[in-house]
Amino acid sequence: MVIPSAKSMLTPVWWILSVITLIVNSTSVAIATSPPLPYPTITPETTSPETTSPETTSPETKIINKAEFGVSIVNLAGKHDIFPTTNIPFKVGNSYGWRIKLNKNYHGLVTWREVFHLPKPPEAWATDHSENFVISKDGATATSQHTEKAPEDGIIENFWQITPGDPTGEHKIEVYVNQNLVATFNFQIKSIK
Repeated sequence: MVIPSAKSMLTPVWWILSVITLIVNSTSVAIATSPPLPYPTITPETTSPETTSPETTSPETKIINKAEFGVSIVNLAGKHDIFPTTNIPFKVGNSYGWRIKLNKNYHGLVTWREVFHLPKPPEAWATDHSENFVISKDGATATSQHTEKAPEDGIIENFWQITPGDPTGEHKIEVYVNQNLVATFNFQIKSIK
């Protein structure tokens, strides 16, 4: 009999406890058990995110393999796992965000840009990357851009943490890779009652 490591035994328990905590803390969270639906993709040959998806793009021109969004749960290794949902409970300290897996043939530098639309300005914007962070004149949209060597695992991601003064309601995040819109995430941040 093989005894699994403590880490492999605790990860499922940690995930289950996180889900139970999420359910207990907010009854308004929609629990998603199926994989997220594919998000629209734009390749250099297309012009409309509504008409092109990862399944209809040829493998040679496809920029991404997968896009996912949801509540972030930090695992024992300190990495973000995503619990898929479009309903984020407003609880200070909760994190949410996206993860995109680039095409396995993608190499070299990757420039990704995130455009984050809020229903109204938050009390304050904060980021660890202020040198590439621009806030719109109305204060309700933030754009950040990052250029890095394409990660070996092909994963690019970004997460936000809820802070006091953040607005509830409809939110949208658009992610561009090398000036191509590859994913749009529409979601709600809901008050916990």
